[in-house]
Amino acid sequence: MTEPTPGPDGVDPAARPDGTDRRALGGPGVLLVVVYGVLALAATGRSVLQITEYFSRAPLSYVLSAFAALVYVLATWCLARGGAWVRVGIAACAVELVGVLVVGLASVVAASAFPDKTVWSHFGQGYGFVPLVLPVLGLLWFRRVEKAAVSPQRVRGGAPG
Repeated sequence: MTEPTPGPDGVDPAARPDGTDRRALGGPGVLLVVVYGVLALAATGRSVLQITEYFSRAPLSYVLSAFAALVYVLATWCLARGGAWVRVGIAACAVELVGVLVVGLASVVAASAFPDKTVWSHFGQGYGFVPLVLPVLGLLWFRRVEKAAVSPQRVRGGAPG
């Protein structure tokens, strides 16, 4: 007989009061954690260098790069942890998507406001447009995790009460 496998939060899904399993890892989730982790490191390194060495050149660009780095770190954490962090991850990916779209559009329309590039400028062109695609993939993955967590409740006959 095999022992139950605990979720990423260390709790056996069957032992949770609501019986849900909101693991974010597994399959494509692992790849998302790796890609988000690499982007988090790249954005953090870039923003630290820009802020410490060149801040007076383009303060807005560099602060936006630092903000993007924080969002990537948070999204990576949420993907890796799952559980209660799924909803935080959804918010992080939504902020990321809005950031990429707003900063991307602003960097094209008002290029003079962005004398130096950010992670999100030109829709993430400097990073192969990965910053534009990644939040969509993250949101889709978190949606899948949420749906999988709701399915056992339906099988048992409704929402937890």
